[in-house]
Order: sequence, then C-alpha cells, then structure tokens
Amino acid sequence: MVRVTVYVEGGGRGRMATDCRRGFSEFFRKAGLEGHMPSIVYCGSRGNAFARFCVAMNDAEPDEIPLLLVDSEGPVRPRRSVWQHLGSSPDRWERPQRSQNERAHLMVQCMESWFLAGASTLESYFGAGSGLSPVRNEIEGIPKEDVLRQLGSASRGSRKGVYHKSRHSFDILARIDPEKVIRHSHFAKRLIDTLKSYLIPT
Repeated sequence: MVRVTVYVEGGGRGRMATDCRRGFSEFFRKAGLEGHMPSIVYCGSRGNAFARFCVAMNDAEPDEIPLLLVDSEGPVRPRRSVWQHLGSSPDRWERPQRSQNERAHLMVQCMESWFLAGASTLESYFGAGSGLSPVRNEIEGIPKEDVLRQLGSASRGSRKGVYHKSRHSFDILARIDPEKVIRHSHFAKRLIDTLKSYLIPT
C-alpha cells in the first residue's frame, strides 16, 4: 500500500492551519477519496511548500509518494507541463531529480478560481443576491485579479463581510462540490485523477 502526502500552499499556523486541513480534507473526501485519503501537509508560503516537497522527494521510500499543490499565479500556456510552468514562473523552480511530472499540481490560477464553479454554494454561504452567475466554460482562463474581484463583489454587504482569504477561503473549500470544479478545471481533474490512481486499487 502506498502512502501519498500532498504538500499544499497555504494554511499558516493556528486556526488557519486547522481550517486549511478541514477544507482540503472535505474537498478530497467529497471528490471520491473517502476511505483512501492522502495525508495533507499545510506549508504556509508557496516557497515553503516547494522546499518541503523537495526534501520529501529526496527522502521518500518506494511506497511514499509526495505531491506538490500550489497556485499557478497566472495562466498556464497550452501544452506546457506543470514543471515547465513552474520553471518559467518568477519562482524559477527546477524539477527535483526524482520527481515525475505527475508529482506537481496546480490550482489555476489560484485556489479561489475553484469557488467560481460553485456559484450556488457562494450564494448560500454569503447570502442571497451574491451576484455570481454559474460558469459555463473553464475557469482557468479567468485572471487571478478578476477572480478575487468577483468574490469581493459577490460578498460585499453580506453577513460574513467582504471575502477575505484567512477568514473565508477554507470554509468555502469545504463546502463546494468537487464535481463542479472538476467539470470546469482541467488541472483540478488532473489532481483528483492522480490521487485516485495512487490510492484506490483497480
């Protein structure tokens, strides 16, 4: 039996780390991984997530599979692999020697992009009249700035206040429907398919 560990950008310390753990655990569980869950390590900054992933790759035993999950922070060019994207981004990360391409995953263009696939969830969370229309195409082409602006507009005047990452993001993540996210995000589907291929026996 293999052991999969996902090194995730985000989480920080204290309550935010707890919220991050709950959010991703619920998202993966509802995506079909209940009973076959990966371990999730919440790393705070994206730089720390990459550093911890690299250490894990170097030290991994044959039955240990580390995965990296970070925001793309921008569009991913067609036919470009995840490592090619990360290598050409401002981070300039190089693929660790032992890492295959499927060990790195992206939230495109940021985790909040996933929320746009769940307009009904956002309306329930922030209150009626949130103003987001259901998406009909892929969410990955929406610039990060536009995603955050839409969330800000949708939550303005709500009982929970204007959208704020540390207060709202992981609570929303725990509530959204992964099937809707996968339907509108190629990279989200890639992540879930990869986890299932490692963790669920065929």
